[in-house]
Amino acid sequence: MEILLVGCGKVGTALVAQLSQEGHSITVIDSNADKVERIKEEFDVMGMAGNGCSATTLVEAGVERAEVFIAVTGSDELNLLCCMFAKRTGRCCTIARVRNPMYSREVDFMKQQLGISVIINPELMAAKEISRLLRFPAASKIDSFADDRVRLIKFPVTETQGLVGFKLRDLGSKLGHDVLVCAVERDGDVSIPSGEFQVQNGDLLTILVPSGRAGALFGKLHMPNHSVRSALVVGGGTIGYYLTRELVENKIRVRIVDSDYRRCEQLSVLLPEATILHGDGTDRRFLMEAGLPLAESFVSLTNIDEENILLALYAKRQGVPKIVSKINRLEFDDLLEGMDVDSVVYPKYLICDYIVQYIRALQNQAGNNVKTLYRILDNRVEALEFTVDEASELTGVSLLELNTKPNLLICCIIRGDQIIIPRGYDRIHVGDTVIVVTLERGMHDILDILAD
Repeated sequence: MEILLVGCGKVGTALVAQLSQEGHSITVIDSNADKVERIKEEFDVMGMAGNGCSATTLVEAGVERAEVFIAVTGSDELNLLCCMFAKRTGRCCTIARVRNPMYSREVDFMKQQLGISVIINPELMAAKEISRLLRFPAASKIDSFADDRVRLIKFPVTETQGLVGFKLRDLGSKLGHDVLVCAVERDGDVSIPSGEFQVQNGDLLTILVPSGRAGALFGKLHMPNHSVRSALVVGGGTIGYYLTRELVENKIRVRIVDSDYRRCEQLSVLLPEATILHGDGTDRRFLMEAGLPLAESFVSLTNIDEENILLALYAKRQGVPKIVSKINRLEFDDLLEGMDVDSVVYPKYLICDYIVQYIRALQNQAGNNVKTLYRILDNRVEALEFTVDEASELTGVSLLELNTKPNLLICCIIRGDQIIIPRGYDRIHVGDTVIVVTLERGMHDILDILAD
């Protein structure tokens, strides 16, 4: 597709990397000519320096032939204005990044009045992901499908769980037949396992489970199956605000540490149920006085990745049961693999996945669209949710008869109120929602799961 993107910061660069891998034709606009040149050279895309709010600039960049327009500059207002001009000048779908909590309750109004197709808030998405992790502290990552009726949960295997030595085909009796192991990471390698795969200590399992069964499953595995009751959050920025709002609604006690006195005053007004502490979150003595040893969870949300990592490691050393750290730079993936940090949240991955999912659905509006997309296990596996809107060679045929691509698993079929963990005799029907996990990238339609 023809995509025009305004804003060549960290999010814009991450989006260009993802979308260029998907084979789209991309043109970038930024007021900083050096940033434009760097992205053009690194990703082999088109670009021009200029003002994304200028109709002249947009026309020169090709807005009239663009199918998707994305605005991810550092200013919410500029993003909204760029999308409005793009909508008036061209005929494209428009996507704006809007982060200010002030606008969070006005999204529908802005979309209607400004003609914006999608308004996306990565900070709010990150806060919701962290909130889910604190409600299920045994998991290192949780992704939701089918309006949160089904979850993919990642956790490390330990000796205490009783899974070591089991083959996957024998796990049904232990975990329940409505639970399925979808992917495994071992020694840095990722696989979609067969029933003969034998679980080892230290494996990272990604399992699919109905949301209502997650707590009982963790209980069976002798893992914490209840929400944390308290959280110490370092960093009172936008994510810290959204997260605390989520947590206090779930009756979790929250303490926020921030070094900016004026911000602490604002937070005390916005979040009266939380305890706001003014101080240096990197000061170990201050953290101990703030109650770190007694906290059931610790979340590091400063604007400096290195600080977040060091704080998380220090909290782990103090015995905090659940730790979550926010990381902005995607290049830190490999460095974090060997570190003892429970969960890491990348806001830029969240926005990229959402936009890629939306664009894939646009490419196939008449067919069986991608409804949800996550990249799991360090971005090496895709988990996709498809809606089956029409009959095809997939429908009405037993799964055993389907010639699907290798390294792919149909892991769930949702039919009305039924959640089906499929066996070979099950069939896909029109109207179903189907969840697929695969090592292959770039699927747009459920028919893409079939081998050529």
